[in-house]
Amino acid sequence: MKIRGERECTECGTRWSYYETGNVSCPHCGTLRSVGLDDRTEHTDLQIEFDLTPVRNTVDDSTTGDLAKRCRERSREYVRQRGFIRGGDLRELDDTYLAAAELVHVADIVARERQLAERDELYFLTLLEVTDQGRRPPASEVPDSLRSARGIAVANAVRDYRRDIRTWSEERTLTTDQQRVLETLGDHVTRIRMLEGDIRPETAETLVRATRELTAALQGEPEAVERATQQLETLEFE
Repeated sequence: MKIRGERECTECGTRWSYYETGNVSCPHCGTLRSVGLDDRTEHTDLQIEFDLTPVRNTVDDSTTGDLAKRCRERSREYVRQRGFIRGGDLRELDDTYLAAAELVHVADIVARERQLAERDELYFLTLLEVTDQGRRPPASEVPDSLRSARGIAVANAVRDYRRDIRTWSEERTLTTDQQRVLETLGDHVTRIRMLEGDIRPETAETLVRATRELTAALQGEPEAVERATQQLETLEFE
């Protein structure tokens, strides 16, 4: 979606950036009447607060299943409204988005499980603690029973990120190597989704690293596309 994000209020003259606030109303007087000061720019990343504190505050009074349901809904809404283009600039595939995407799937499993293993519960509670702080547990801590949640979360995140790259690149020209990496990422996403995410967590992390190297290449670091290619060449599926 292309918008004019730099706004000026027609009532009081206040200027603000929709890219930074996510608000269409004037921050000074509250009116919705404003004019755009810049050219229309691609913008897919809506400003949305992601705060799991209200859920954490009920840990002592709620069942794990109830906590999982609330986490699932909050995380799903966050992922739904997030994008990766802000004011025409391509953002990195960040850990907050990845963690929220994983929490959606882990919470779904936890909410449906009648006899939850202790390790799975502890992993879910760890995600509840750190996800909205932009942190993710390392691949080595993902229980085997929940590895499909990380796998499908990463695959879906890379799929959505590729979609924004294509939108962002409509007015730009990707090099042959950049285009090849983008297509290879898509091939791996398809394969992981066919496996329903059942891959080694380390494999999922390699896909994330390759995606971030592609971002670095698109942002002007030529050597990064070779690093992305090397990362993708090391991918192994069990």
